[in-house]
Amino acid sequence: MKQSMTLIPTLREVPADAEIKSHQLLLRAGFMRQNASGVYSFMPLGKKVLQKIEAIIREEMDAAGAVELLMPALQQAELWQESGRWYSYGPELMRLKDRNEREFALGATHEEVITSLIRDEVKSYKRLPLSLYQIQTKFRDEKRPRFGLLRGREFIMKDAYSFHANQESLDEVYQKLFTAYSNIFRRCGLNFRAVIADSGAMGGKDTHEFMVLSDVGEDTIAYSDTSNYAANIEMAPVVAKYEKPTEAERELEKVHTPGKKSIQEVSEFIHAKAKDCIKSLLFKVDGKNVLVLVRGDHEVNDIKLKNYYAASVVELAEPEETKQILGCSIGSLGPVNVSGDVEILADHAVGAIVNGVCGANEEDYHYTNLNPGRDFSDVAYTDLRFILEGDPSPDGEGTIQFAKGIEVGHVFKLGTRYSEAMGASFLDENGRSQPMIMGCYGIGVSRTLAAVAEQFNDENGLLWPENLAPFKIHVIPVNVKDESQAKLAEDLYSDLRKQGYEVLMDDRQERPGVKFADSDLIGIPVRITVGKKAADSIVEVKLRKNGEVHEVNREKLSEMLGQILSGQ
Repeated sequence: MKQSMTLIPTLREVPADAEIKSHQLLLRAGFMRQNASGVYSFMPLGKKVLQKIEAIIREEMDAAGAVELLMPALQQAELWQESGRWYSYGPELMRLKDRNEREFALGATHEEVITSLIRDEVKSYKRLPLSLYQIQTKFRDEKRPRFGLLRGREFIMKDAYSFHANQESLDEVYQKLFTAYSNIFRRCGLNFRAVIADSGAMGGKDTHEFMVLSDVGEDTIAYSDTSNYAANIEMAPVVAKYEKPTEAERELEKVHTPGKKSIQEVSEFIHAKAKDCIKSLLFKVDGKNVLVLVRGDHEVNDIKLKNYYAASVVELAEPEETKQILGCSIGSLGPVNVSGDVEILADHAVGAIVNGVCGANEEDYHYTNLNPGRDFSDVAYTDLRFILEGDPSPDGEGTIQFAKGIEVGHVFKLGTRYSEAMGASFLDENGRSQPMIMGCYGIGVSRTLAAVAEQFNDENGLLWPENLAPFKIHVIPVNVKDESQAKLAEDLYSDLRKQGYEVLMDDRQERPGVKFADSDLIGIPVRITVGKKAADSIVEVKLRKNGEVHEVNREKLSEMLGQILSGQ
């Protein structure tokens, strides 16, 4: 491709609204342009990289036994109503009506559509297992799109779905696709970890996220410092043991704490440690009132709360609602003398508190010398807090450390969540109707592009791995008006393309400094500069990844390129 014939609109300045490296560089190097908040056009270079990522995905998915199809982005509301997600998915689901007032959604995901297809086409266990995937645009109305392609409202995704007659079949395919995902991200050159995760609005259990390690990641990974254990911080169980202090229990006392609401304010006012205080929060769990207790130096993990109740919706009660139910505002809540229509659920650490502090359910009052079991007893204990750095690793090996990560893939064991709700059943060997068992597997294709850009760059621009670079070789004649340079550049361009290389030639009438800066910014692995020694058939070869420069005669160029480029 000649640069004058394509569209590569590079920028010298960093766009003001681009916060992270990948966003800045993909805009500056002309790989994409923003059309609206969270909505981007992929320019020719960006499209080429996307195609290479998609090719890797297709190769690995096909090798794992999955078959590609394409489903509509416009989905009937009735399908989402069948699954129950029309009402529970949330405002991220983009909804619309046609001219006949029929309701539709723009596909945020395709569990409903694929389940409806398979229930109509597959009736016997003899057709199972079946694994299908697509690569398609998805739509989610993110409240705050940010970080370019990492959190957008329109994005490209590979989603796959598997259907099974039994759990053993699902487990086998899940492992195959887990391996395929590992291969995909490894082939993309990414530094990633597969971590235990929460299924969220998808439903199901036994899920893993594939997280690219990056300081700009919005997810926190909890990992062992001595083993392979890794989990999203939301899902990491706490296995710490809590021992009660041996001090004698003192008499419960109510203390006036005017204007003191936070744990820090209350503990400082009473001269107590945060770990001796109880943090009390009222949640609505599928409409049920639940007072959740954690130690003052811990934070409530609402995912664990949701999983404990196997709930669909978990949310903090509104301040007015809290005051109506418990008689005071947030900051004065506590577990003593709570009405019977409020369940109390506490983290294990709360049970080890002796002579602690909690709200008195009366404005500006707290209890001191609180002792669980004596002062309140109608309570259930479970793991409800976020794991912390330094906690024991859940696998029993080492201690927990934290890292930031960008989620690029997610695999789920859905079970019968959708097949039962939507009537996707089959006849087993005995002629009995059974719900299909499902798996779901997603990769953010455009997000993977951004994650690669986030990990592969330097102060001059992008540093694409060879197998993802939009072109392998950048041929740059320094002066296109110089006859010997122009001819040698054209000859090299033609010869290298015949040898199977993807070549971009900068035939623009631009200053050499502009051409070299653009080349570094774009990040093509090998640059061949045709300059003053063109008459002697000598060119300069520069490697983008390490800056190495070699002068080579045209006759030996192919041999050098064969050594430099892996041919991936």
